[in-house]
Amino acid sequence: MIRIKDIAKSFDEVNVLKGITHEFYKGQNNLIIGRSGAGKTVLLKILIGLITPSSGEVWYGDTNFYALGKKEVRSLRMKVGMLFQGSALFDSMTVEENVRFPLDMFSSMTQGEKDRQVQSCLDRVDLMAAEKKYPSEISGGMMKRVGIARAIVLDPKYLFCDEPNSGLDPKTAMVIDSLISEITKDRNITTVINTHDMNSVMEIGDNILLLHNGRIAWTGHHQDVIHSDNEELQEFIFASPFLKKLRDQALKNA
Repeated sequence: MIRIKDIAKSFDEVNVLKGITHEFYKGQNNLIIGRSGAGKTVLLKILIGLITPSSGEVWYGDTNFYALGKKEVRSLRMKVGMLFQGSALFDSMTVEENVRFPLDMFSSMTQGEKDRQVQSCLDRVDLMAAEKKYPSEISGGMMKRVGIARAIVLDPKYLFCDEPNSGLDPKTAMVIDSLISEITKDRNITTVINTHDMNSVMEIGDNILLLHNGRIAWTGHHQDVIHSDNEELQEFIFASPFLKKLRDQALKNA
């Protein structure tokens, strides 16, 4: 579990985050949602240590992240997996080499152990047949799956996903959502997902945090979304007339 307490962040005189307190649970898909400029990306970067908060605390279990020294931070980051928005694969490496990269950088495994771990992760995301291909030779959805395999190759306790469905068609996005959710629950990982994808919210949102103007506007489970009367949530989720029509129909049939 990750706990944040009274997180605030200002850039010059602009207050981007204003006292955010929340818990991200183990074995759940913890979603951060909100309009552009709401503070989602800033909060995610604070969670992983890319931005230091102006005030507040980030706790990984019983460990206060921002009270750690460099050696302790490196040790904690060994337990963290990251799926980047653009996959961030190395073009000059094959799929297999991309997945192996964190093991070569941070692991003391033997070559044989690395081989088995890489094969296991590629098998988990159904990419064994593509292990010798380069990123330019595979689809966007496959690149996301490579990114997931690389993110879990060190058996992380924490997984962060930045807009995992960005640039994907709806069907492929659903496959990625399902894969992330299955891995989260199978491995009991604390997964935090920064997203604007409404399908992700409605399908896998176990613990949803809605940011609005730098503050928490709403929290809840995806099953609570339709029946919530929270104004900011309704405006964000049902901004599309089509989605609003589906919501109204669901309420009518309830």
